[in-house]
Amino acid sequence: MSWYDNAAWISVSPRLITARLITLWITLGVLILATAITALLTQAAWVWTAPAALAVAGAWASWIVVRQVTAHAWAETTDDLMVKKGRMFRSVTVVPYGRMQFVDVKAGPIDRALGIATVQLHTASPGTDASIAGVPADEAARLRDRLTTRGEARLAGL
Repeated sequence: MSWYDNAAWISVSPRLITARLITLWITLGVLILATAITALLTQAAWVWTAPAALAVAGAWASWIVVRQVTAHAWAETTDDLMVKKGRMFRSVTVVPYGRMQFVDVKAGPIDRALGIATVQLHTASPGTDASIAGVPADEAARLRDRLTTRGEARLAGL
């Protein structure tokens, strides 16, 4: 058990899974379609292994996406924001409020359609920059305002 296990972690929205799967399957769909057309045109049975392999790879990547998204969370403490990611290769990024320079909220077309956004924290040190993908859009705006206020308060104390 680690020191950060006792934090009040807030998981990202499960809609992030949908957003990532849409992106994955659009890309794979084009590749599967192209290889299937090639297989039809060549009339060679062995060419069908390409679209089949892509479909299997897509199923495996879909499982990975679900595992990654369900491991992504953030926690606000009195002095810093913590962001954790990963299951196999775990990382916890701790960003002190006083070190934050600015906070971005970004959302692409799929994210906007699903009502989620990415909160990007910027600090003077690129090693402590952190991002939280899959935050509900309303919460992302509130989080940006809260982090900016806390950052200004901590910076004023320096």
